[in-house]
Amino acid sequence: MELLSSTKVSGGWLKRYRHESLSVKGDMVFAIFLPAQAESASVPVLYWLSGLTCTDENFSQKAGAFKKAAELGLAIVMPDTSPRGTDYPGEHESYDFGSGAGFYVNATVAPYSNTYHMYDYVVKELPTLVEEHFPVTDKRSISGHSMGGHGALICALKNPGRYQSVSAFAPITNPTQCPWGEKAFTGYLGDDREVWKAWDTCELIATASERLPLLVDQGEADNFLEEQLKPEALEQACEKAGHELTLRRQSGYDHSYFFISSFIDDHLAHHAKALGL
Repeated sequence: MELLSSTKVSGGWLKRYRHESLSVKGDMVFAIFLPAQAESASVPVLYWLSGLTCTDENFSQKAGAFKKAAELGLAIVMPDTSPRGTDYPGEHESYDFGSGAGFYVNATVAPYSNTYHMYDYVVKELPTLVEEHFPVTDKRSISGHSMGGHGALICALKNPGRYQSVSAFAPITNPTQCPWGEKAFTGYLGDDREVWKAWDTCELIATASERLPLLVDQGEADNFLEEQLKPEALEQACEKAGHELTLRRQSGYDHSYFFISSFIDDHLAHHAKALGL
């Protein structure tokens, strides 16, 4: 691993690294916040998955999460949102597909199937790397925003026992039924909509073998609310399956990091409780 930067914040350290990833067959960058408590003991980890167009830096610069994480003794790991450095057809033509838009799936359609394995990277490779090289435990939680909220929910639902808790801000809850998801899944997974269901929170809820409570915040002034995010679909899926959901509709809030920063402390406390802090 190559250390790119190290910045002291809230008594802890925010560090960025570049490393060679086997999952995406190229270099990946991630950031990790280590609270002061990590200097004397291993601490649990929250994995944060960011949304469309983002890198590892959006959350660290805009969410205002480190003061609360430092108080709780919680590490936060922030990966990038897609492989970088490739030049596939269509990869750089739009904000909602290709670079910066990996959707946290394992692509099966060429050429994206060569490197776009963000699910394997986030669930398997990155935690293994982090737990080997940093003073953290194997107790994990996961959260994210928009595309990353989708990612957090499916990672938890597809991996019972791997995460202690899960939450999301303005997640794409039903990607098989919205333009963002339909575009991404066609490009990464092909035309068979039955295949898509394995990457859709609302579909996974029905057969989940673990019922981790879901904490979701959704801004009511979000421009993407009705067409892309569809929180009512998540509500219906959870009600039908008897899956615990706390869906907080926040009046006046949009899709931005102003929204995330307003409620991030609640999410960190939610995860800290589940992690035994």
